[in-house]
Formats: sequence, structure tokens, C-alpha cells
Amino acid sequence: MDLEDLRRKIDEIDARIVELISNRIRIAEEIGKEKEKQGKQIEDKEREGLVLENVRSISRSENISQEDVETIYQQILTACKRRQGAWVAFQGEIGAYSEEAAFQFFGSSIQIKPCESLDDVFKVVERDEVQFGVVPIENSLEGSISRVYDLLLDSSLKVCSEIELRIVHCLIGVPEARLDSIKRVYSHPQALGQCKTFLRHLGCELIPTYDTAGSVKMIKEKGATDGGAVASARAAEIYGMKTLAREIEDNPNNFTRFFILSKQDSPPSGNDKTSIVFAVKHKPRALYESLKELAARNINLTKIESRPTRQKPWEYNFYLDFEGHREDKVFQEALESLERSSLFVKVLGSYPKAK
Repeated sequence: MDLEDLRRKIDEIDARIVELISNRIRIAEEIGKEKEKQGKQIEDKEREGLVLENVRSISRSENISQEDVETIYQQILTACKRRQGAWVAFQGEIGAYSEEAAFQFFGSSIQIKPCESLDDVFKVVERDEVQFGVVPIENSLEGSISRVYDLLLDSSLKVCSEIELRIVHCLIGVPEARLDSIKRVYSHPQALGQCKTFLRHLGCELIPTYDTAGSVKMIKEKGATDGGAVASARAAEIYGMKTLAREIEDNPNNFTRFFILSKQDSPPSGNDKTSIVFAVKHKPRALYESLKELAARNINLTKIESRPTRQKPWEYNFYLDFEGHREDKVFQEALESLERSSLFVKVLGSYPKAK
């Protein structure tokens, strides 16, 4: 067989390889759609490990380099994940903690859509511009994000998952800035509140803004050496800024819990939580009678919080998180009983507990 015949065989094999890769990518897209329906993470490290171990095993049996085949397959897996990748909205600029939560939950293959406000995050998911939204619901030091609770009450979106993110704050300035030159510090009010002790000792003016990463972007544009921002170390890297101090939060046990939003919640996983909102009649024992329905069935509440109804002064809606899934029989019975003793009940979603 001469050289041209051998090259023709190579071309034929290459065509078959490309066709098979194309088929693999199409199947990966179908897997991505199924993951989206179930509110699951796009990136699955355990599954990737099994795939790579399988191709290494085949390489051994074919007596070819395992390392070379694994390198090729890493690129194939990246291409497949890119086609699977969901669009995810969050509030803030690139480098915000909400963006970090999105990447940690879904993996690096997602496409992101920054939004100016929490309201906008809900809107773009409702309009099918993106499949998912990531919103902060509470911080372990500063408490709940009340605006998100109000939006959940009015929206048709469901909570399909949650993630908890350790928040590490840094003081960030322009490359020429020094710590002793900072006179004004910008950031989201919650971030400023979480760093009160450090900022008090710094003796600077605190200026609230709508976003942590947005504050870094703003002081970069200003170019002022006496301005600083409280944000993540990643935000400093993204915008080419200088980290003047790290871990400036008052308490190292600083975590933010985020909800993942979509048009449907998640099927039972065996380790779930459910979030609901309800209102009771304005009379004695009304709240007790409602909670009794859950207690009688040994349902474990993990959170309860009240919010004004915004309809009548001094009347409240109650937000509950409890362990279990709304499709479980015991919870269906509890919710039916709760509906009979309440003015209204709305299930915000059932979802796997944060790992």
C-alpha cells in the first residue's frame, strides 16, 4: 500500500472520528436538557472520572498511551460541557459573590448574565432569556435578604436548589493605593456591615453601593488612590486591582445561602428541603394551629421568618423551610391541613439540601 492509499485511510478514519464526536456532543446536549429539567449541576466530576477511567482502560487493552488518550478526551469533554452549559443570571457585576456561587454550583461551562437588580434576575428567568437565576436569600451574620422573599411571593418561579458559599472579604484599591491612604470605602451595605470592626479601625467614610464587584469596577474607573472597595479577591484579579487587606470580615463563620431559581423545582433526591410561604387569620392561636400541623407529623422546621404582607399594616406572611419534599405523602398531608387553617399557602419549591 503506497503513501497516498495510507493517507486516504487516515482521511476516512478522521471522518468517522469527527462523526462520532458530533454524535457524542448531540447526546451530551440531550443530557444537558435533562439536567436542566431536574435542576441538576451541569458539571459532574464523578461522572467525568468514570469516563476517563473507562478510556484509560480501553487504551491499556489497545496498547496505546493512556496519557495521550486522556488528553484528547479532556478536550472532548470540554466541548460537550460547553454545549450542555446553561445560561445563569445573577445580580451584580462580573466578580460578584453571586457569580461565584453560580460557577461553584453549575461548573465552569455555564454562560452568565449579570443583572443590575434582583428584580431583573427574576424577570430574565420568567421570560426564558436564561434557564436559571442565582439569588442570595440569607447571610449567616446579617440575616435574610428581604427583597428576595418579596419577589418569591409574587413570582411563578420555583426554588430548584440551594448552595452555601463561604464569604471572604478583601479591601481592594487601585494598584498605586496604600492601606493608610484609604479615606472612602464603597460596597454593598451587607458587605460593609460584615466588616464593621476592620473599617472602624481604618477610620474611613463608608459609602453603600448596589454591588461588591461593581464597587471595584467603579473605583478602577475613578482611579482614585484614596478610594477602596470591599469585595472578593477574585474581583480584584478580574479588574486588575490591588488587594490591600484580606479576610477583613468580623466573623470567619460568614456564609451566604443562595437559591437557584428556575421554572420548576427538583424531583425528590432523598435529602431535600421545601420552602413555603403562608398567611394566617388575624386571631389568637392562629400561627400555633398552623405549625401544629407540621409538628404533629414530626416534620423538622429549619427556618421560620415573617414579612409584612404589604396589604394591611401589622399583618404578616410567614416563610418556612422544612426538611423533606413536597411530593412525600406525609408532607402532602401536612400541606393540605395547613391550607385548611391558613388564608393561603404557596410552595416556593422543593430542592436538594446544600452540600
